[in-house]
Amino acid sequence: MKKKLFALLEVADENNKTSLIYDFYDIFMMVVIVLSIIPLAFKEEIPLFLWIDRIAVSVFIVDYALRLFTADLKLKKGVKSYFIYPFTPMAIVDLLSILPSLFMINPGLRLLRITRLMRTLRIFRIFKVFRYSRHVAILVEVFRRQKDSLMAVFWLALVYILISSLVVFNVEPETFETFFDAFYWATVSLTTVGYGDIYPTSMAGQMVTMVSSIMGIAVVALPASIITAGYMEELQEDKELENKKED
Repeated sequence: MKKKLFALLEVADENNKTSLIYDFYDIFMMVVIVLSIIPLAFKEEIPLFLWIDRIAVSVFIVDYALRLFTADLKLKKGVKSYFIYPFTPMAIVDLLSILPSLFMINPGLRLLRITRLMRTLRIFRIFKVFRYSRHVAILVEVFRRQKDSLMAVFWLALVYILISSLVVFNVEPETFETFFDAFYWATVSLTTVGYGDIYPTSMAGQMVTMVSSIMGIAVVALPASIITAGYMEELQEDKELENKKED
């Protein structure tokens, strides 16, 4: 029985009928998660939302209990698994999405309910429905193969943001009261968004802004070109493999 529950909750053999039930369970959980988030978009306390919250939390509690029950099959560490599982990242997320609804907390701490948004991470399980799609598999493979190049672009952007924020923070201390303000400005400038809510007024600061905007074009273009090139390469390899099979 425990193995069947584990196959339902976690990983099922793609050639096994249980995998179909697993997909239905994921879709059901996704619907519950989305419904549980809807009340957070409204300020009014509507009775319907209260019932949605109660039902959703009940489902989350059952899901958490079942995952804890099958923890030994997931972690494969015997009895220790039951003590280790509650401290795993997703188990902590599950617990944080349950607790706010179980306890009466101070209204000033109601933002704690925002942790339920983290449960949307499970929505990505819906992609298991498309596991038979070659195009999705190709896209995943592109990210896997190009992860080093993408990480290099990320670190390039981060280093430049740090440098430019340090420069502008020291050039215009009267405009940027804290380093975070300078870091925020550098980020929105590099991404070419530029909200205009905070900006340098001196010539030196404006020069840094112009350089950031130009750099931003390259930083935004690089990941797109890397992913596109990798995707086209994967498609070409896939096509060549199909041609060999036909021959």
